Amino acid sequence: MAQSHSTPAPVRLHLPKHALRRLQEAGIYCRSEVRLEHQPLAKRYVIHGTESGGAIRELGRYITFCGPEGEPIEQLHPVDSLGANGAHAVVVSPVLVKVDIFRYGRTYQLLISRHEPSPAANGTRPTLKSTEIFRGTDGYLALELCGKDKHLTGTAMPDFFSRAGERIDIPSQFHALTMTSTLAVCCVGCVHAHYLLPRAYPSKTSVNEVAAL
Repeated sequence: MAQSHSTPAPVRLHLPKHALRRLQEAGIYCRSEVRLEHQPLAKRYVIHGTESGGAIRELGRYITFCGPEGEPIEQLHPVDSLGANGAHAVVVSPVLVKVDIFRYGRTYQLLISRHEPSPAANGTRPTLKSTEIFRGTDGYLALELCGKDKHLTGTAMPDFFSRAGERIDIPSQFHALTMTSTLAVCCVGCVHAHYLLPRAYPSKTSVNEVAAL
């Protein structure tokens, strides 16, 4: 009898169809997928993602990335979109932590997940390994960050509770990431990356010096 091999369920933010439809109607576009890519020159596998999203006053969604301990990492390059609330920057790294956050009014859904190549043996191609770090459902933040409390953006994040009413704490190393993502999901007409760092390109002088070597 052949054995059945179950495929792990994808680690993703679960949003109802009407929420996804409303985001599309509002012109808020997020690239939620991450991909495993191979770098032939470096002879390694990396994870590719895109910081993207934005908001209108009613709702918003945002996706961004950080390092394994919540530290900001450098983007590969920015992305120029035709409109606001779309793709902002590309990131590539051996390990990526992704935050996917959705806001409707003052209610929030949050998923923080880790993505990396799985261990590979005998020269086989690894698979994408995704691990859930934190999932928060129907979190609440009393502040109106798109309105009268806009000056507090970047300093606040929603509270999440269990069904029994007990607080569920977001891991402390991801507090800065979550606060910045809370800001981003309230950024009306967003046109820039919020958490990824700009890439440090060499100056013309240094490029010429390198070319002369």
